[in-house]
Amino acid sequence: MLPYLDPARIHELLPYPDAVAALRQAQADGPPAVAAPPRTAVAAAGGHMLLMPAGDEHMFGVKIAGVAPANPAHQLPRITGTYLLHDATTLLPVLAIDGPALTLLRTAALSALAVDVLAAPAATKLLVYGTGPQAAAHVEAMQAIRDFRTISVAGRTAESTCAFARNHDLGQAGPDSLPAADVVVCCTSSATPLFDGTRLATHSTVVAMGSHTLDARELDTDTLRGAQVVVEDSATAAREAADVADAINTGDLDCTIPLHAVLSGQTPVDHDRRRVFRSVGMAWEDLVIAKALHAATS
Repeated sequence: MLPYLDPARIHELLPYPDAVAALRQAQADGPPAVAAPPRTAVAAAGGHMLLMPAGDEHMFGVKIAGVAPANPAHQLPRITGTYLLHDATTLLPVLAIDGPALTLLRTAALSALAVDVLAAPAATKLLVYGTGPQAAAHVEAMQAIRDFRTISVAGRTAESTCAFARNHDLGQAGPDSLPAADVVVCCTSSATPLFDGTRLATHSTVVAMGSHTLDARELDTDTLRGAQVVVEDSATAAREAADVADAINTGDLDCTIPLHAVLSGQTPVDHDRRRVFRSVGMAWEDLVIAKALHAATS
């Protein structure tokens, strides 16, 4: 039978520090040596399906992910799916992986990698927007790479914020949490900006992992204006990240910097202005994590 990794086994095999290290290594010398076409979206009755293939000389993988907005109201997950990893030479499948758990792991690990690279060494105050699975994953990932003195959460409702803060032993965000935050992490599916970017501290680092469609954005233009904006890939961000695309179109953002350029030292981190990392999620990241999980099972 084809081996299958469920969420518990995934986190047992690849804790966040190891996942961060795998993503860092994949970009240490430049763009990852992975062939990956743009994601394909297909409409479905309950939402849409995403097809995300990627391959290198050793492995080929594909994630089929479903996005079902109505599912949470029926106590079902909003994100569904499965990842299938193949040997690149024989094209035989070697491993099946829970898709949502893989997505949570790679997304939060990538955000943690960006924070570790971009945030000031003395950053101690973390503010998290969101109270869902991604927010929980990001809290765990951030704690794995930095020793934050205070972590507060801001949710859509007072009830969800209170419950999340209590369950994760965090503080609840107040009126002064945003301007005081050293690191702000956005983990929502919001279609409109979460906060007024003019209230951010100049030294802050902002991470947003929101939608991959041009009709939704977590960040306003004030957050991006004048900032050092880092992305996974500049062409992909311009195509899929609404906040980045809008700021480029209005002239408020001149350019974006690929994360690999920062990791390789090609582009230094500018601590004299705000840093923003905007991710959309890419198939090469899934492949990196899937390969690391496969190696951990050997």
